[in-house]
Amino acid sequence: MSRIGKQPVKIPEGVEVKLDGDVIVVKGAKGELKETIHSSVKVEVKDKQVLVNSLDKALWGLFRSLIQNMVVGVVEGYEKKLEIIGVGFKSELKDGTLTMSLGFSHPVVMEVPEGLTLEVKDNNITVSGIDKQAVGEFAAKIRDKKKPEPYKGKGIKYIDEVIRRKAGKKVVGTE
Repeated sequence: MSRIGKQPVKIPEGVEVKLDGDVIVVKGAKGELKETIHSSVKVEVKDKQVLVNSLDKALWGLFRSLIQNMVVGVVEGYEKKLEIIGVGFKSELKDGTLTMSLGFSHPVVMEVPEGLTLEVKDNNITVSGIDKQAVGEFAAKIRDKKKPEPYKGKGIKYIDEVIRRKAGKKVVGTE
């Protein structure tokens, strides 16, 4: 069993945590996040800490981690970096719309969700925001448009991702 739920979430300076019935609200320098708390989870805010207690052990660590991610998000924020690899592959950001040329017969167009910021420089895309789940989900949707293939490595990958490369077809010589 994980013991992550037992650990208190420390509230740093400049962060305000409030309970509104079954909704927890975290405000910080970068913005505000809200999360609905499950009925079997009890959350207390005291002494610059958030304490989580639950009858359901499966939800205990989950909600503690969600609250921790909210606190980190409003203080520091989150970001995911992607890289586009391939001849002729490129991306462009214009008016809240990401347009990518990925070798298809048509450009791939994606609307940037509210609350996220995108930065496109050369063949790198940086997705950033205060909500960890939203940042990760949008970065995964971008990567899904053209996953890196194992032979040449062309496609969209995370900056720190390692692509396992395969050897191509081998020509057998005649003797």
